[in-house]
Amino acid sequence: MSGSASTEHGQTPSSQRLRQALAAMAAEGTPPTASTLCENAGISRNALYRYHPDILQELRKLQHQRHRQPSPAKRRLEQLRSDNDALKSQLAQLAALVDHYFAAWQEASALLKRRENELSDLRKASKSKVVSIRK
Repeated sequence: MSGSASTEHGQTPSSQRLRQALAAMAAEGTPPTASTLCENAGISRNALYRYHPDILQELRKLQHQRHRQPSPAKRRLEQLRSDNDALKSQLAQLAALVDHYFAAWQEASALLKRRENELSDLRKASKSKVVSIRK
């Protein structure tokens, strides 16, 4: 093993292999970690930290980008939670309307029953005969 980390893995410089692995991680959506980067590039983590601080900085930038941008699954989860909250609110409003209309129906039914009883009492009290208006 030589002091320079340039041609250990199939005559491709380690910095080039690291950049290719980093680009592949960014394109594939693989979680950007130093271990994964080094494993994909075929170098040790020690070599990454010692000889390639510029690539390590790019890895950190990628990690921060991924942290700031929620994954599609997280965005979908947030959307579903928002939809769920809206549906819960609508459900509460519908339940209140059902209660309101049920109470109104009960009140109207009671009033109708009272009016029917009043009419029945009036008919019994008047004992009137039906008279034809036609001659």
